[in-house]
Amino acid sequence: MKIGLIILTLAGQFFLSSVNATVVTIPGHSERSHQILPKRGISVEAVLKKFGEPEQRFEPIGEPPIMEWSYGSFRVYFEYHTVLHSIDLNTLILPNQ
Repeated sequence: MKIGLIILTLAGQFFLSSVNATVVTIPGHSERSHQILPKRGISVEAVLKKFGEPEQRFEPIGEPPIMEWSYGSFRVYFEYHTVLHSIDLNTLILPNQ
């Protein structure tokens, strides 16, 4: 009897865990574009090799120095000479002004 109760409990937990899925959305982003972006941690040289010269380079700001490169449809942010973050401008949703 105890084994049957354990099996029933485990089966119920399995069923409930598969039913209780949650969709997580990131505020300010849309899933419309699947553009390949530079990954966190790669070097400036690797970005140049894969994506070419940016349309615009902004001077480093602050300490540690944060540098921004613009590639038209996306931006890349570097800390020293390493990618910190990339933003796909096609999926960025700006608030109404």
